[in-house]
Amino acid sequence: MITSTLVPTANAEKYITQLAKHWGHKFEVTEDAGTRIINFGAACCFLSAEPDALKATIETPSEDASKLETVVADHLNRFAHREGPLTFNWTRLPA
Repeated sequence: MITSTLVPTANAEKYITQLAKHWGHKFEVTEDAGTRIINFGAACCFLSAEPDALKATIETPSEDASKLETVVADHLNRFAHREGPLTFNWTRLPA
């Protein structure tokens, strides 16, 4: 399953950098053409900064991506605490 969201924020690059550093202690984190890739083993999260937004895409073999969506959103919201809660509207596509 592929699930994606575009989160309105002017601080996308900052939050992506913080999250990549945080998860880099537990998971393999790489960068390709401006996209940070967090490898969770069976699933991957792709993060990129867009103008005034943060794009997050999750690829997982599981048909239930809701747990990973929540984990990504919760972590990003922790880094965005000064900005207030971010808005995540996930769109799901079959893998």
